[in-house]
Amino acid sequence: MSRSLSAVNLTQKLVVRTACLRGQRLQGCRKVEPPSKVLQITGCSDKSFFASRRESLFASVVTIGTTHPSQARAFSFGARNDIPAPDDVAAPPTDAEFTASGLASVVLQAGTSDGMSPVAADKVTVDYTGWTTDGKMFDSSVSRGKKATFPLNAVIKGWTEGLQLMVPGEKRRFWIPEELAYKGMPGRPKGMLVFDVELFSIQATPKPPPVPEDVAGVPENAEVTASGLASRVLIEGVGETRPSASQTVTVNYSGWTLDGELFDSSIPRGQPISFPLNRVIKGWTEGVQ
Repeated sequence: MSRSLSAVNLTQKLVVRTACLRGQRLQGCRKVEPPSKVLQITGCSDKSFFASRRESLFASVVTIGTTHPSQARAFSFGARNDIPAPDDVAAPPTDAEFTASGLASVVLQAGTSDGMSPVAADKVTVDYTGWTTDGKMFDSSVSRGKKATFPLNAVIKGWTEGLQLMVPGEKRRFWIPEELAYKGMPGRPKGMLVFDVELFSIQATPKPPPVPEDVAGVPENAEVTASGLASRVLIEGVGETRPSASQTVTVNYSGWTLDGELFDSSIPRGQPISFPLNRVIKGWTEGVQ
């Protein structure tokens, strides 16, 4: 993964703030003492390259939901113990509520009167069953006997929009147009889809961290390595053992461009990431050590 940058082809300077949470003993490697330190790293990186590697490097961060168009691999459409389709599966009834996007729904069970609706960044726990409009069931958490939990902004658009209409305890039936569902993706149900969804709980995600005051440039008290990597310790860690490049580390992180734009963070997702230290950009490999 060689990616060198010079003053000529430098596209962005990024600020990445990481928090090492715990070490892992992998492949006979020595254990990293938990917790390590919170470190601010400033270095030259190619923003587009970092973004292109994000999915493969940080795939463990994403809670895979059954209705995520690109990440539904964990679920097999066509669960056992088929649940009969509702009588109105072919089309929404005349009393259905329609949104501007074309999403239709009816309330099957009222929720708590004082309940709050989720926002797109929240995680939700639901039971659901999905059918095609010809009445064929293609997936169901009810049939599997296990509720599904996922970030609401990591699923198909029809779910992201529809569940924000609900409160805990509520059950709705949705008719989701294809453009708000899988959009004809191979191996996915096609056409308008019908879901019965019951919302059980909402887990609010943490707010993203504030922009560092020194984001625009390297402060005078920063430590600078021979490669040009600059860093500053924000919180001292414990222990003396540091990770090696061949080890896997678990961290929380946030990254900004020099104008203060947050381009990625594990904090709002509410889950740290784990990755081999020699499989990320060079600034991370050097800095986390």
